This record gives sequence, C-alpha cells and structure tokens, in this order.
Amino acid sequence: MTGHPRATGLPRATGLSVDLRLAVPAVAGWLVAGVLIGIPDWAVGVGVGLWSTACLAAAVAFVQARRAARNVPRRSRLLRANRVVTLLPLVAVSCAAAALVASVVAVAAPQRLPEAVRAAAEQHADLTGVLTVTSAPVPSTRSGAAGAAFGERSRFRATLDAITVDRANSTSAAEQVAVPVVVFAELAESKRMRIGTTLRLAGTLHLTEPGDGAAALMFGRGPPQLLSEPPGWLGFFGDLRAGFAQAASTLPGDGGDLLPGLAIGDTASVSASLDTAMKTSSLSHLTAVSGANCAIVIAAIMLLGGYLRLRRPWRIALSLIALLGFVVLVTPEPSVLRSSVMATVTLLAVGVGRPGRGVPTLALSVIVLIALDPWLARNYGFALSVLATGGLLLLCGPLARVLSRWMPAPLAAVIAIPLAAQLACQPVLVLLSPTLPLYGVPANLLAAPAAPIATVVGLLACLLLPILPPVGSALMSAAWLPSAWIAAVAQTTAGLPATTLPWLGGLPGALGIAAVTAAVLALLLTVPGRERIPTDRQAPAERRRTVRRPAEHSPSVTTAAARPPRPLWRTATLALLIVGFGMYAGALIGAGVGRALAFPSDWQIAACDIGQGDAVVVRNTDALGATRYALVDVGPDPAALRACLKTLGIGRIALLLLTHYDLDHIGGLDAIIGRVDSVLVGEPENAQDAALHTRLTDGGAQVRQAARGDSGMLGDLRWDIYWPVRGSSLMQVGNDGSVTIGFDGRGIRSIFLGDLGEDSQRALRAQGTLPEVDVVKVAHHGSGDQSAEFYTELQARVGVISVGTDNGYGHPTASLLNLLAAAGTEALRTDRQGLVVIASAPSGGLRIWTEHADNRRTVPSEAIAPARSVPSMPGRVPDRLVRAHQRLDTRGRTTRRTTRHQDRPESQRQDHDRSVGVASGASRAHRARLRYRILSGRARHPSAAGLSEARRSEPGDQRRSGRQLCARRAADPREPIPVRGTSPDSSQRGREVQ
Repeated sequence: MTGHPRATGLPRATGLSVDLRLAVPAVAGWLVAGVLIGIPDWAVGVGVGLWSTACLAAAVAFVQARRAARNVPRRSRLLRANRVVTLLPLVAVSCAAAALVASVVAVAAPQRLPEAVRAAAEQHADLTGVLTVTSAPVPSTRSGAAGAAFGERSRFRATLDAITVDRANSTSAAEQVAVPVVVFAELAESKRMRIGTTLRLAGTLHLTEPGDGAAALMFGRGPPQLLSEPPGWLGFFGDLRAGFAQAASTLPGDGGDLLPGLAIGDTASVSASLDTAMKTSSLSHLTAVSGANCAIVIAAIMLLGGYLRLRRPWRIALSLIALLGFVVLVTPEPSVLRSSVMATVTLLAVGVGRPGRGVPTLALSVIVLIALDPWLARNYGFALSVLATGGLLLLCGPLARVLSRWMPAPLAAVIAIPLAAQLACQPVLVLLSPTLPLYGVPANLLAAPAAPIATVVGLLACLLLPILPPVGSALMSAAWLPSAWIAAVAQTTAGLPATTLPWLGGLPGALGIAAVTAAVLALLLTVPGRERIPTDRQAPAERRRTVRRPAEHSPSVTTAAARPPRPLWRTATLALLIVGFGMYAGALIGAGVGRALAFPSDWQIAACDIGQGDAVVVRNTDALGATRYALVDVGPDPAALRACLKTLGIGRIALLLLTHYDLDHIGGLDAIIGRVDSVLVGEPENAQDAALHTRLTDGGAQVRQAARGDSGMLGDLRWDIYWPVRGSSLMQVGNDGSVTIGFDGRGIRSIFLGDLGEDSQRALRAQGTLPEVDVVKVAHHGSGDQSAEFYTELQARVGVISVGTDNGYGHPTASLLNLLAAAGTEALRTDRQGLVVIASAPSGGLRIWTEHADNRRTVPSEAIAPARSVPSMPGRVPDRLVRAHQRLDTRGRTTRRTTRHQDRPESQRQDHDRSVGVASGASRAHRARLRYRILSGRARHPSAAGLSEARRSEPGDQRRSGRQLCARRAADPREPIPVRGTSPDSSQRGREVQ
C-alpha cells in the first residue's frame, strides 16, 4: 500500500525511519470532514476547489518531472526533485483525499436528514417509524445488575427506514428514508434484541447538533413491535453475545460485570460506579476492542493455518473471514472499525509480499473510514483509537530508549506503552473532562498482565459455550480472576486521594496540554546519551551494539571550546516549563484555599454531580440552629450519591422526594435506606415500583403518595406539591407524571420539575398557580422537550441542569439553552461545573458556588449576572519553540557520497545504508559521527600511515581533510573533534575561529 518511495514520486528523506507520507493526506481529510459535517452547505464549493487544486498540483508535478528528466543534468535533477517533485505530489494527494471527503459529505448530508424528517422533528409531531437496529441495546443510564430490578429504558442506534406522521384526523403515507438515529425505548428483553432486528416504534423525533453521528434522537412511546428477526449470521453472533453476557452475570462481583467488556466489548452490565472507576483510573480502554484483539484473532488463524500446512493465500483468506466474524461479534464500534481496517491492509500487504508499515497503514485506514463515513471525524472514540495507535507507533520506541537510561530496558519498555498512549490521547481526553489523571500509568502497569489473559480466555469461553458448555464455563471462571483483578485495580485507584488535577477545558485546554506534551517530549527525546551503531551483519531494528566514547577521547578532556554548546531552544523550553509548572502549582494551591474560603456555609440548595441523573439537596437551619435536609431524587448510582452527601456533611435526611421511577432518579436508593424520615412518591407504574415503597418502609421511613395541594414544612421552609393532579386519569406516571415540588423561605424560592415534558409543563401552567421563583431545577436534564412560555412565566434567575458528561442524549440541547437565555435564566450545569451550591445574598440576590470554573459569584436580585468562564489555572505554554541545532560540518563530503551512492546496485546501496546508519533512522549529524569512527578505524591500521601522510599535503579537499584528521587522531588520541565554528588545523586547540 505504501510502496517504494519512488513509486509515488515522493522520495522519502534519507535517515527517517518513519514513513509519514500518507499521514498528511489523512490529517487533511480528517480536518475537512470535521468542518464540513457541521456546515454541509459548504461541501460542494469546497469539494470543487479541492479537486481543482489536486489536478493542478498533479499536472505541474508531472510537467516538472518530465522537464527535469529531459533537460537537466543528473545531479541537478536530484536536487530539483527534492524541491518540487516531492512537494507537489504530496499537495495533490492531500487535496484529493480532502476533496473525496467533501464529495461524500455533499452527497450524504441531504440523505441523512430529509425534509420530511426535519419537519416532523421541528413540529414535535407524533410518528411511527420502521427501524433497523445497528447496535446492541444498553440501559439508558448505567445500572449494572440493578437495571433489571427497576425496569429502565434502553438506548440503541438504528437506521430509520420509513416514517408515518400521525395527524389529528389522518395519517400520512409512509415515506422511505435512511436516517441514523439514537432510539430510547422500553424493551422488555433488551439483551435479546440483536443487531439487524427490524422494529416498528411510535414516538417523537428531536434533531441533534450538526456534525453529530446521529441525525436525530427518537423517544418511543411504549414498547416497540417486532417486525422481523435479523439474518441468520447476524442472529447467530447476537445469540453468542447474549449467551456469554448471561453466563458472565452469574459470576460474583465486579469481575463478572467487567468480563464481557474485556472479552467482546459488551459493557451493558458494567455498573455506574465501576464505569466511573475505570474512567478515573484510565482503564476504560480495556473494554474497547482494539488492534490487540484483532491481532490475537489473526495470529491464531495464521498459526492454525501454518500447522495445517495451508498456503499463504488460504491463510490470509481465512484470517479475513475470521476478522469479519469477530467485528460482527463485538459490534462495529469506531475503534473496532479502525483496528479491523488496519488489520485488513496489513494482511493484503503480506499477501502481495510487501512489509506492513504501522504509520502508513494507520493513515490509510483513517482515509478509508473518513471517506466512508465523514461523521466519524467528530467521534471521540474514533479519535482516541487513532491517537492511541499513533502514540504507540511513534512514541513508544523513543520513550523506551530514553527511559532505559535510568532503568532496566524491559521495565522501560513496559512503562513506555501506557505512557505513550496516555500522552497521545490526553488532548482529546481534556475535551471530554478537563482534568489530568495522576494514577493512569501506574494503574495500567498493574492491569497490563491481567488484560490479555482475560481477553483471550474470555473470547475462547464465548466461542466454546454453545459447543462445549463445561469447557466454556471453566474458561469463563478462569477469565473471571484477571477480570476481578482489573476491577479491583480500578476501584482502588479511583478511591485514592487527588486522582485527578484540574486543567483548562475546551479547545484552549486541549491546545495547552498538547503544547506541554510536545515540549516535554522534545526535551526528553533530544537528551544526549548513548550512541547505537548498527553492524554490517545485524539488522538495525533488531540488534544494536552500544558504543560509548572513551573518556580519554572525549572532547571535554581536551578543551571546553570543543564541547558543543547547549542548544538555545532546549534552555528556553526548559525555562518556560519550569515557570509554567510553578504557576500551575500556585494556582492549584490557591484554588484549594480559595475553595475552602469561598464555600458558603449557609448554603440552601446543592445539586450533586452524580452523572446523568438528579440528586438535589435542600437545606434549612432554623432559628434554634437545627439543620434539616430534603433530597429530591437519588440519582443513578449509590456510590456517587454517598460521595456527594459525604462532601456536604449530610447524615440524616428529613424528607425524600422521588419524582418518578426512572433509574436515573431512583438508582442510588441503597445509599440512603435507613437514613430517611419521610418519603413522598408518585403513583407507581408496576409491582417493581411498589416494591420500592416496601424497602423504604422497612428502613424506617414513612411513605405516602404526593399530589397537587399537598404541603408541609422543612424547618421554617414551606414546601408545596404542584403536580400531578390527584384523581386525574392523564399524566400520572412516567416523565409527565413527575412529582413537582417547590420550596419557599430564607430568601430563596425554588421549584424542582423532575422530568416534566412540554405537554405536562403546559398543563401545569394551565392550572394558573405557577409561582415566580429564584431557582428552577430544569426538567429532564435539559432535553429539548420544553415549553418556552413555562420558563418565561417562572422568571427564574438561575436554572440548574443536572446532567452527565458525554451522556449520549445530547443533553442539554442548544434549544433549551437558548430558551433559558431568552427567559433571562442563567444555566448552571453539573457536567461542566460539578457540584453547584446556592445561597441567599445579603443584598437579596443569590450567591453561587461551583466546583469547577467560577467558585463564587453573586446573582443580583434585579438582574442576572452574565455567566463567566474563569480558567482554573493561569499561564500557558508558548506557541512557538526556538529551533537551533548544532551539527558536525559534513558539507561537501555528504553530497559527493550521496551522488555516487545512487549509481550503485540496489543490494550494494542497502549494505552501504546499513553500514552508515541510514536504515536505523540516524540523523545526518549521527551519520557523520559514524563515518568518523569508520575512517578513524581505517586510519589506525598500519597501512594507512603512508596514505595519510601523502594526503596531508592536499589542502582544500573537505573529504580528505576528514581523513587527515583521522590519521592525526590515530597518532594523538587527544585530538578534538571539529565542530562548526572551530578549525581542526588551528595552531591552538579549542580556540574559536573568528
């Protein structure tokens, strides 16, 4: 695929061990795709311009190459090729790749969102759609084993094949479409629904942001209707996944929940606490199928084929078939697609007898995947997969060599692997969460020995369970031990203090950490150290002989002037890093002290950062100093709720309100059983909901059903229930039946909306008693199902949005944020600002404290203070680093040697390259040192003395002066090495030439 450098007209620079020619087109295509999927209207114009540029560059390159071949002498032709022929084909290929992506966007964008689908979504029309499932369903909020107990909605990706819009008096004709959507629906047996299943579902559509992988979100009403089962081969692999997940669920603890993720990438059983621990400890990549899994599958098939004495084409064909089956088994996630395409390219390269190269293969896979689906350009999973692979290919070896100077080489290689991946991925990880993990590399070192065992043994167990159940069960039990170890490492690491450090968020944070990483790597990888010289009989990439300069031959022994000075750019970069580190440390210390000082001790409302769910605390301290707490919903995860309550110093809860029975509102109930005095609940939908009342009662709480008109006191705070209406047959359960409560007193009036939708908000507003409030807990985590008139009438100063980072729903939506801004309500988001605490200000306004960004602000009573985004640390790394490089003077000698080198046969050129370090990727300065040693060794031979004396009388020949120096060093080992700016023939050694 990459070919010889001359095959594409792009000669590779001598001395470079990494072929980056395809990397430039891959980056160009990726950037163009990332921009155009957000503004698809530009795709046609950009595509035409790029195609024109590509054709023009290719034509000019062809003409220049032909002219150089006919009219220019050979030596000048080589120089001219380096200046023109190398650059123009690269420009042509890069523009062609970007133009191909632009063309795909121009064609696919209208098909992804037809006018009928757009109109139905904008009008919130009820419709019925025919869907083809394209991903395995998972709980809409992570619940692990608790999901089955509470009965939650499931989330899965699908293709909307047809829609029928339901109108007041009629139904429109079915319209055939092909729209990628994310579906939220109630599935009685979500784990049994397989990829390829065809469903009919009634619901509503909500458009996503431009550039999102899904064109719309579909929220179903009721369970879907099964139309057809998937094709036989898809059904077989779906049953295989479901059977393994069901069998693994019988294993104890977190090890059983994690095993399907390690073996086949199925994370549906991973609980919210374990998922958070895996992300905090930087181990979540272990549950994402990657190139290592594909390599294991291909290696197994190739070894089996070799054992059976199959010819290479048959082994490659069987490997490709096995790879396809593996992709279907683990589902085609972005990381799976990237690794499978790379594996396919490598197999095809092996089939035609060409060696596979890591970076070109990665770049080609990026070009192929972006061209097939440009919307992958903004997919975080795809970006992390590509960056991690690139980090391993480019940084792992150099980091291992640098670390081996201070530790044993095997240990350095082990540390370099997670370190390279972490450094490469950190800029994108900062976009997801503006923090820096402290224990990611140690956690990966502890988990690394167990991960391949759990993966390989678990995959074998998955394949053998249907065929040999006893053997499969035994293998699954064996795989449980390393899986449990990884889970224990994750939980232990996540429980350590100061697991993460704050960092700037957004694009500035990503650019900042990328600049810091580049500066540190530049300093580490350019530290002078050992010199490795490949021998004539050893492959440079396999075995190297380490040569140290003898102490008596060192320039430092002879004179200080002969020692190369420290490059200026290294000094400047090191100084900037030290200053930046000092500023960052000062900011952290100052932020910690400021946080303790700014936290309002008289807070009244606190919204916990518990992910995608609700858990809001209301606090009241009466005149006698007695403090009482009310808790509105408990979030999806007991561990997250316990951590929040511990942070706030809450023990006993006087009043608990469960707005409705979705898992993201009741999943954390175990954290407060036995700690609650009184509970208000809505109407239960089924026996499972009613069972929760029994659990609360057994824990000592008084449980009663709430409805409009109920009221009470929390200390000297009054609470009132505004929704639902008692005795009504409409909107009593589900999101629209969310119990809505308001608190009034101590200078703050608030209302908590649960998951009320637009229809229920309008119905509540129609009751005519909607209060004006200071604080509103925004409904449904900021979804687009909202009433603008409702929020305008509330006239809230701030709106708290309890939402999880990267939640998959698109919450909070842009329409909701615009709605709040139009109503004069400032949005406070737990996904970006963490824990949000609100207190009343002496001036009559509100004091707001957030865990991230602004730590203390005051919202005046007469106006809304504009939202500010204050960086959590000052300082930045400069955009440009000073580049200076001290090299040995090899001018003249290198040019003539290279010219003669081109006339040699291919075999002699390879032997020569290996002897002077070209194949090992040596720099020009390093090759000069190697030549010096080779010539020096010849000069020490007795037969060289006469030749050296004869050539000493030939002045002006740069090449002979080098050999002359070798002869002089043979006679006098103290002779210094000449460097640029010094004269080897100076009468005073070490004296600088003016």
